[in-house]
Amino acid sequence: MNNKRSNPLTFIALVFMIVLTGCQSPASIGTGPHSTSVNSGDGWETASPTAESLPSDKQIVLGFSQLGSESDWRKANTLSIHAAAEEAGIDLVFANAEQSQAKQFDAIHSFIDQKVDVIAIAPVIQYGWEPILKEVKQAGIPVILFDRSVEVSDTSLFVTLIGSDFYEEGRKAGKYLLDKMRDRTEPAGIVELQGTVGSAPSVERGKGFHEVVKEREPLIMLGSEPANFTKEEGKKVMSSFLKEHGKDIHVLFSHNDDMALGAIEAIEEYGLEAGKDIIIISVDGTKQAFEKMAEGKINCIVECNPLLGPHLMQAVKELMEGRTLPKRIVPTESVFTEEMAKKEVGNRKY
Repeated sequence: MNNKRSNPLTFIALVFMIVLTGCQSPASIGTGPHSTSVNSGDGWETASPTAESLPSDKQIVLGFSQLGSESDWRKANTLSIHAAAEEAGIDLVFANAEQSQAKQFDAIHSFIDQKVDVIAIAPVIQYGWEPILKEVKQAGIPVILFDRSVEVSDTSLFVTLIGSDFYEEGRKAGKYLLDKMRDRTEPAGIVELQGTVGSAPSVERGKGFHEVVKEREPLIMLGSEPANFTKEEGKKVMSSFLKEHGKDIHVLFSHNDDMALGAIEAIEEYGLEAGKDIIIISVDGTKQAFEKMAEGKINCIVECNPLLGPHLMQAVKELMEGRTLPKRIVPTESVFTEEMAKKEVGNRKY
């Protein structure tokens, strides 16, 4: 991204163009290799930053509250943030909440005390954020939500949300299953491995998937349980599903790859073939999952790109330059099937 300040006339022209194209197809913000698709969902919105532009010689300080390190996806996400901050010349104050909202609140209070320029948060769960976000707003520090959303009545408490559309990911998984089962007339039992209870990806992926698959009568939900996005719990819950439902299970929808990898172990220990006896649909797109898909043990992966660090640093810089950001920034992502796996596996960076 160009680090120089924009000519005022250029900026005015850019805002005018955004207004003119507000109800059309997704546009991109910024320049350079990290341009990003943006869409607010119910039409287009913009959010005005609360921070004043910094002197050009002052280093930006970003306080980032990461929710944890529960999966390969999250670890890749964290590495992307650190690398992008270093490349952008942004001073990163990083705190790992280890899946605790209370620890996130502690980190945010620390960021306020340190008077950082911007706070970015990857929330553990969606709820309970309004009071502390009001504190941040009163301190005059802009907030960027990262990867996951929060439920608040006042959306001015954050500037923008950078991350995937989890609801659409669930719908993509459901649409793949409808196509896969288009010729089936006999009942097909589905089990679902959810993520962390109350987390945005778990809530939204489940909602999107269920809304699509309910359109087909032969598809029957046998069980849906949280496994906290971890391989170990994915294996444990899948073993429980198999013990209860056995060969009545024909489909597994896993809210992330780590749980799917654990479920594959459980399926094989039960004496069934993953990807054949049980169709497996997962979300993320880690290299390990692609390797399993190349072996025929996963049938479909809905991509959720963790390499969002450059998008965050670009947004932080533009915010501190006084620019207006879209309320929602969504990276472009794909759906991969087993036919594509061998070609794509070598391209995975995480």
